[in-house]
Amino acid sequence: MSVKCAFLFPGQGSQAVGMGEDFFNNSALAKQMVSDASKRTGIDFETLLFTENDDLEKTEFTQAAILLVSAIAHKLFEDELPIKPVYALGHSLGEFSALVSVGALNAIDAVALVNLRGKLMAEACAGQDVGMMVSLGLEDEVVEEICEKQRDAGLKVWPVNYNAAGQIVIAGIKPDLEVLAPVLKEAKAKRAMLLNMSVASHCPLLASATAPLAEKLQEMIKDEFIAPVVSNVTAKTYNTKAEALDLLPKQLVSPVLYKQSIANFDDDVDCYVEFGHGGVLKGLNRRATKKPHFVVSDMASLATAIEEVSKLG
Repeated sequence: MSVKCAFLFPGQGSQAVGMGEDFFNNSALAKQMVSDASKRTGIDFETLLFTENDDLEKTEFTQAAILLVSAIAHKLFEDELPIKPVYALGHSLGEFSALVSVGALNAIDAVALVNLRGKLMAEACAGQDVGMMVSLGLEDEVVEEICEKQRDAGLKVWPVNYNAAGQIVIAGIKPDLEVLAPVLKEAKAKRAMLLNMSVASHCPLLASATAPLAEKLQEMIKDEFIAPVVSNVTAKTYNTKAEALDLLPKQLVSPVLYKQSIANFDDDVDCYVEFGHGGVLKGLNRRATKKPHFVVSDMASLATAIEEVSKLG
């Protein structure tokens, strides 16, 4: 096919009970992947994904569940429409799903890897009252300056997710974030709201997690990229194991440059296909691009995406 697609993968925050259940009920491949992931990790993914529970909000389980559903969605799409993307891009955790999609990680290995990643992140934050906050309506530079001034005053707050124009997520110590909220509102933020997060992602508080993650990455990453992946750290592409081993540990303590990544490569693609629950990235892309964006989250949306992408080709 001549259509130029970018493959996109969501991160933490896109989870919901019931995600992936339609795939599971209608696809032998999905059932097998759920079974394989359960055996590999010791996590009962049928219970985690399809029944009400508290574990789905715990980062070690959240990350594994999101990646598994994204990998299933991508595999079902690929089996019907074998198309090589121009690039793959994931938001935070989604970068690991992106690596699966281009052949640099085995899907079940990746589920185990991000389960470990979540545990390491939780351990790094243990004993600290950490959190994350979204700021809406302010320019990047304003938020950066406010956070810098607060750090100079002794607070631990960092801009960490550059999601869309006027939308930045800030991570740090929760009481410090609560101090930050009225400062952001005084600067004319439309909203400054704490998020339901159990870790403080992409900031120096996770420094202790980088070395053990790097060690496990060395075992699992393959030098078999069929297409480049866009790094959250640099908003540039990479396509080798050596680059992945350098960038992925840094990703834990560096901001996610999502909107910059879309801006850098939007001219190179005809459409976006997002794999996984929620369509979160479609929402972020709404103001960033005019290109078609398809979400593969169940069997019906899978069929629609295959049909629409085929028309473009």
